[in-house]
Amino acid sequence: MSCRHPFSDPHSRPALRHLLAFLFRSPALASESAPLIGAAPALTIRQIFRRFWPYARPYRRNVALTLGLAAVAPALDTARVWLFKIVVDDVLVPRDFTPFWWIAGAYVALSLAGGFVSATDRVLSSWVGGRFLVGLRTAFFTHLQGLSLGFFERRRLGDVMSRLTGDIASIEQFVLSGVTNTVSYVLRILFFTAALFYLDWRMALVSLVVVPLFWLTARYFSTRIRLASRERGRRSGSISAIAEESLSNAALVQAYNRQATEIERFQNQTLGSFDAHMDSARARALMSPLINLIEVLGALVLIAIGTWSLAEGRISLGSLLVFFTYVGQLYSPVRGVARLGTSLSAATAAAERVVEFLDEQPAIRERERPHVLARARGIVEFDRVSFTYPDAARPAVTDVSFRVGPGETLALVGRSGAGKSTIAKLLLRFYDPSEGTIRLDGHDLRDLQLASLRQNIAVLLQDALVFDASVRENIAYGRAEASDDAIVRAAQAADAHEFIAALPEGYDAQVGQKGRRLSGGQRQRVAIARAMIRDAPVLVLDEPTTGLDTESGWRLMEPLRRLMSGRATIVISHNFVTVRDATSILVLDEGRVVERGTHTELAARGGIYSALYALHQGPHLRAAASASAGDTETRVVTPA
Repeated sequence: MSCRHPFSDPHSRPALRHLLAFLFRSPALASESAPLIGAAPALTIRQIFRRFWPYARPYRRNVALTLGLAAVAPALDTARVWLFKIVVDDVLVPRDFTPFWWIAGAYVALSLAGGFVSATDRVLSSWVGGRFLVGLRTAFFTHLQGLSLGFFERRRLGDVMSRLTGDIASIEQFVLSGVTNTVSYVLRILFFTAALFYLDWRMALVSLVVVPLFWLTARYFSTRIRLASRERGRRSGSISAIAEESLSNAALVQAYNRQATEIERFQNQTLGSFDAHMDSARARALMSPLINLIEVLGALVLIAIGTWSLAEGRISLGSLLVFFTYVGQLYSPVRGVARLGTSLSAATAAAERVVEFLDEQPAIRERERPHVLARARGIVEFDRVSFTYPDAARPAVTDVSFRVGPGETLALVGRSGAGKSTIAKLLLRFYDPSEGTIRLDGHDLRDLQLASLRQNIAVLLQDALVFDASVRENIAYGRAEASDDAIVRAAQAADAHEFIAALPEGYDAQVGQKGRRLSGGQRQRVAIARAMIRDAPVLVLDEPTTGLDTESGWRLMEPLRRLMSGRATIVISHNFVTVRDATSILVLDEGRVVERGTHTELAARGGIYSALYALHQGPHLRAAASASAGDTETRVVTPA
């Protein structure tokens, strides 16, 4: 019966070709779906190290100690191996048992010292690495908190989270673990090489011939791994972005039966990540046997030369055995350096993504010596303000002017996209106007300290944003130092105390993620209480009753009036029950003020406001108008 190699069968050759193509294909990714996240700018290892090393400076003494331990460990290993030479040449060959006891004692002592050094190094390295990660992650989060709103409006939250967690963790391996391991590997190579040259310099030279082959192999595969790691980082950000976006909008996805679409989007990005992972795995899988092959060939050559030298009497048996041991110990750190290069390539890709965000600068910056505004009177002025969003085709607002003071209410009305919310963002200085000036109590906002500016403004947004915390903590978010009594008074003024007290845990009840354990009206009243407790002289209401049913909207009107009392209030609303009570109304169209006046004046004018009012007018609105006609005080704000 003939025996053939399986690959000699012509039917097996296509399978072999497929296997080789799978292993040796180029690192171009197979996924057809492009990542949602762009590639970060490439950086050199030196640039990355110089960028992140300052975060390790507070722990430099501990780092120096770990490096010292990294130097002691290979010295102890070298000494322990050398004891085998003495055992063979002075005990086994002459058959003299006398030196054995001091050799055994020395070996035990060196082993105990090595164990102590190894344990100390491991604990200290873990502590330094952990503290480094805490500092770097906190610094990165602090930097993100200081970026302008525009950054978060153009970046996907999931990608930001991916960089804050996974990518940051990879940098520790680059800066600290990588340095410590490199020092350890280099010192081991130096100690073992010195011992080899001491034993036989000719064989030592032969043993070092394979080192450049190790380095060239590692360098080739490190390039592939780095490219794949960059792609994995981008795909990881895309996966996080899609997951965050889809799961946070679960109600919309399910209502429109788009689960399959979201699954397909998620799967495409996950497959892209898998392709990148496989490219990295192929490179690592191919690198390992090639390095092993180089090591085996080098060892065979050394065995041949060593056997010949032993036969010629140029080297003792103990020296030869220990030489082979040192060579094995030498190749281990050389392989470690090769593996470290691939690991650093992967860490480099993560570091590039973090540096990309660290290089982001706030679009809004304070003056070198900004003016600190304590308690403002609350006089807000827009003087011929124009603004265009970055990369936008047309201005969001153009030549807008108005003035509103304490006890006055300015309503901004207009179709969606008319620029109403942009005015609120400009007042909070999320953006600076392209032209014109915005003033608070006569001060240009650009001259004010940002913290003091925003301390004087309370905001009630269209989405009643709350944290996954207690009711008490959500109300106190408006003023961190607020007492429990102040929190209760704010809740009472917002008509929230009754429903809060009815909760099983009262003010300590958890509201759930995005306040899902509360109704829309309850969330909004908590938000009103938060604005109440802030007690700021300027109030911005951005569609405060949107999304609420008619009854809930009506119940909010009284606490809203209490909140607005005595403050300079800017109301953005389509609810004409709120708008008609304003002392002045601006009608915006495509970013321009096309009408201004009181409700009575604009309703009679027959313009855009009149048309919008007629469109939204209904039984509830007419009832509200007749009920409040007798007690509504009308004051006209002087236009700027």
